[in-house]
Amino acid sequence: MQRREMWLAYLMLAPTFAIILLIVAGPLLANFWISVKPVQLADLRPPTVLVNERLRGKPETAGDSATLEYRLRNSSRDEEIRDVVLKDEIPDGFSAVSMPEYCSIDGRALTCAIGTVEAGWRDRLRLEGTVSESFLTADRPERESEPVVSGDANNVLTSLEFTFENFQRLFSADEFWSVLRVTFYYTIFGTGGALVLGLFAAQLMNTAFTGRGFVRGLFLFPYVSPVIAVAFTWVVLFDPFSGSFNTLLTRMGVVSDPINFFGQRAIEFSVFGLPLEFPLALSTVIAFEAWRYFPLSFLFILARMQSINTDMYEAAEMDGATPLQQFWYLSLPQLMGILSVLFLLRFIWTFNKFDDIFLLTGGNAGTRTLTVDVYEQGFALSNLGAGAAVAVVVFVVLVTFATLFIRFSPKEEGL
Repeated sequence: MQRREMWLAYLMLAPTFAIILLIVAGPLLANFWISVKPVQLADLRPPTVLVNERLRGKPETAGDSATLEYRLRNSSRDEEIRDVVLKDEIPDGFSAVSMPEYCSIDGRALTCAIGTVEAGWRDRLRLEGTVSESFLTADRPERESEPVVSGDANNVLTSLEFTFENFQRLFSADEFWSVLRVTFYYTIFGTGGALVLGLFAAQLMNTAFTGRGFVRGLFLFPYVSPVIAVAFTWVVLFDPFSGSFNTLLTRMGVVSDPINFFGQRAIEFSVFGLPLEFPLALSTVIAFEAWRYFPLSFLFILARMQSINTDMYEAAEMDGATPLQQFWYLSLPQLMGILSVLFLLRFIWTFNKFDDIFLLTGGNAGTRTLTVDVYEQGFALSNLGAGAAVAVVVFVVLVTFATLFIRFSPKEEGL
């Protein structure tokens, strides 16, 4: 009976599982498909013959001559179109006198078997004829029916020809490895900064004091605010010409000249004669990332702290343990589980982050990450295949990281 009930439950949930799988796997499979094809942005529309119908001449009385003209154009400059056929309905009151030899009229039905047209082909198809009174009294009779053009063409998007050229170009470019390093730098330090700030804020808010609820609400402000609003605020605040932060630094004598935090790639300095560079723009973006997303860590860590039994803290205090020792040996082991989950989620979200960097720097000044590279390859350069290849790399990196992290991540004590 239990087995039958189990299979009945699976059967009833099967449509839901299928819909979720289609929603999740559909775009993923499409991205893998595009990544192994030399697809440009223009290839999203298959090659077709575009047609524009118009009436040439100005007939004023019945019996005047007129020309019905079709302007035809192959939308593709790379692919030919085979077996092109134009079909339309001749306007009422128009009597064709001459037409191309590949066209025929049956009643009012016009059929033109054009055949194969090469890439970039353009032509004009003209029907010479006369008009009657019914044609003259109608309002633009040539627009009463839309011409239909059919044909067969190769479509790189739907063909079964595959190539790894996108990945070969991707991995052979020095720029890709630089972008990959920047992505890991941004993700690791952004994730770590958000967790450390969240842990510090949770430790503060775990102590009872007057107005604690109001302060907790203030801590949520960076996370609940619209990203475009807070990003614009940071850009204005750190502006080298009119920003408040630069003004404060120059007035205090910390710096002699304003600093372009989001536009300067690096600051050079030396330690014991060794020249080094500090990635200024990237570090500023990381600071924004940590500030904006620490409230999520703060909420989860605080909820876990409040569920810890306080008896062991009282016993540790009686044994002479300092607050730091209580945190290190009692609180931190209890928080390892939630910290591991938060690190995994924040790593994935930060690695996929696009809007923050794009709004702050546009990927310039050494802040270009893989997600920004996906956008630039796919839309700025109109190379969807290369953009999809970068997206596949992002997917593989995240799946590998998540698998290894789940396998070796630390667990809370007692679990």
